[in-house]
Amino acid sequence: MRLEMGHIYIKDIQFASESKIEDGILYVSEEAVKAVALEDEKIKSVSFDIAKPGESVRITPVKDVIEPRVKVEGRGGIFPGVISKVDTVGEGKTYALKGMAVVTAGRIVGFQEGIIDMTGPGADYTPFSKTLNLVMVCEPVDGIKQHDYEKAVRFAGFRVAAYIGELARDLTPDETKVYETCTIKEGLEKYPELPRVAYVQMLQSQGLLHDTYVYGVDAKKIVPTILSPTEVMDGAIVSGNCVHLNNPVVEDLFEQHGKTLNFVCHIITNENVYLADKQRSSDWTAKLCKMLDLDGAIVSQEGFGNPDTDLIMNCKKIEAEGVKTVIITDEYAGRDGKSQ
Repeated sequence: MRLEMGHIYIKDIQFASESKIEDGILYVSEEAVKAVALEDEKIKSVSFDIAKPGESVRITPVKDVIEPRVKVEGRGGIFPGVISKVDTVGEGKTYALKGMAVVTAGRIVGFQEGIIDMTGPGADYTPFSKTLNLVMVCEPVDGIKQHDYEKAVRFAGFRVAAYIGELARDLTPDETKVYETCTIKEGLEKYPELPRVAYVQMLQSQGLLHDTYVYGVDAKKIVPTILSPTEVMDGAIVSGNCVHLNNPVVEDLFEQHGKTLNFVCHIITNENVYLADKQRSSDWTAKLCKMLDLDGAIVSQEGFGNPDTDLIMNCKKIEAEGVKTVIITDEYAGRDGKSQ
């Protein structure tokens, strides 16, 4: 697959009577974005605000942060299975609005929802203190269940991000990057001497505030499968708790592709609650690594605690197939530095 990713840098966000992008400034019609957000009857009301780097502003509770994008050429659209039709994405041409984000917030559902400080010591702990943030605060209808409210707000954020991204369709990107992967056969022929490496991404899939969707399907219901790494850049994986559109592991592996390694594919698996599900998923992940005849795999984990079991089961089984592994996980050594 070959994907051209065009970057359009946003220098400021302002409210205006008409939504448009001119000279790097995003003008947003509050009326228009409210209408997009309120398409779901589970949301009673929504208000918008703009938070800029350096302002004395705290955004909380944050539910999701989304970079607006638009599919300009190629099959499908942004956020397939959620906003667009369920087409396989990851090729053609996509534009991304850099330096800004759509941030969803609203009534607290659980203790794991986030905080963004736009200035002060807290700003150092989040990259989103440095982005121009269009914040949408959603109020649910009365009597709604937690899961339904959480999903409604998350999907409203995707709709608004898609609306904002569409404003860039006819613009000329400030820069363009090209990402290209080979078929299995092509890779063997083109890079016979390079180690064959895959990225194994463990997706949180344990319920409220831990849900991830793959082409619109709850990741709890999937078995491990193979993606082209470019699919995530078009929003094939969406979540309210972890970073997917801009995945640094994918970026770094592409940077080394054809130089120090052959980036074969992106394997996704889930993080389950029950032991039988953990066994099934880790068995399938190791099986895929063997079938692809990999030399190495980078395994990343989302969250910690219960998913530590999935992480170690994946790594042990992949290693048992003769594939070298590297783990990327949270730093959670505890106050005395002696925990796992």
